[in-house]
Amino acid sequence: MWEIAMVLVMLGVLVAIAAPWIMRRRGAGSDWVHGQLLVTGVSPRPEDVTGEQFVTITGVINGPTVNEHVIYQRMAVDVDQWPTMSSLFPVVYSPKNPDNWRFAPTEAPPPPPPPGPEIY
Repeated sequence: MWEIAMVLVMLGVLVAIAAPWIMRRRGAGSDWVHGQLLVTGVSPRPEDVTGEQFVTITGVINGPTVNEHVIYQRMAVDVDQWPTMSSLFPVVYSPKNPDNWRFAPTEAPPPPPPPGPEIY
């Protein structure tokens, strides 16, 4: 009995380790398209807390393959960056399933300028 349970646990660990590797090899997420999310509803911002908290957000995504696709999702967001009604956010989504979406990655800040001659 214990042997079967241990084999199942080991298989579960193997799947948990191999799944991200397999997804990267398949190119999952590489065909996602960019769009805009218009927030039409958001849960109230918690008072007197800091850090990440759960927010429920609803809105519509517009993009090259969808027109006002309604979304509803619960996610963790930093309280200082709590979404508000009628906000526009850049998103990426799967063209096969627009319910599978994420906030678009922010661009990296530009590199600092090269050091110049010092003036005294």
